[in-house]
Amino acid sequence: MENFYSVNGIEICAETYGDPADPAVLLIHGATASMLWWDSRLCTELAARGRFVIRYDQRDTGRSTSFPVGKPGYAMSSLAGDAVGLLDVLGIERAHVVAQSMSGGIALILGVDYPSRVASLTFVSTSTGDEGLPPPSVSYADTPDLGDPAAVEEYVVRSIEAEAAGHFDEAAARDLVRRDMARARNYEASLTNHFAMTFDGPRNGGFGDLTMPVLVMHGDADPLLPLPHGEAVRDAVPGARLVVLDGMGHGLSAPYWKSFVDEVAS
Repeated sequence: MENFYSVNGIEICAETYGDPADPAVLLIHGATASMLWWDSRLCTELAARGRFVIRYDQRDTGRSTSFPVGKPGYAMSSLAGDAVGLLDVLGIERAHVVAQSMSGGIALILGVDYPSRVASLTFVSTSTGDEGLPPPSVSYADTPDLGDPAAVEEYVVRSIEAEAAGHFDEAAARDLVRRDMARARNYEASLTNHFAMTFDGPRNGGFGDLTMPVLVMHGDADPLLPLPHGEAVRDAVPGARLVVLDGMGHGLSAPYWKSFVDEVAS
């Protein structure tokens, strides 16, 4: 069941799975994505492996607090602070943090600036952002009229398809987008504000300063952040381990859930 929590002066909507006495796993999805993008069946599978799973709407997604479109007034470090604040209100001292895509930057801040709160880090389909890494090969449709819900739905569905590298289930994608749009406080802000925030980083170091176990999971068919991005994360973190998912695109599609659960719950 979804619950609202007061965190850093805003409301965060979160949902948990499993026994709170089990080791906690905090799932943080990427830009524009609410908690729904961590499929409930995946969360259930992970909880069944003895993990207390937390998925949540970051600010400007889902049912959490929304900010003026194009003027979010916060930084990536604010999103990291929200993650810590959520752990606080849930009474969780340390969590295994799993971050997808853009939220790899949030995980980095957590690992460097809040190391006592992080049992391990898993970076999924993310990047160091270093110069010289290969550019995206994916192409997207033109941004639609954000006042036209049907056009917005089609745009997001087609974006999922473009990133899927052959693992695209149109019915599932359309269902996800419709549910996401229906529960969002402001879907235009969801599509806009994470790209308009300030992209700051850790105060106390970088990838090379991470001291907890680090796992990198990356698809070798990722058209948005090609595999060298995941390899760069592995190479930047002392002792990090890379798991390459054959044929996976940018999103963690259903055929790869078992591999994901096996790694995160190991």
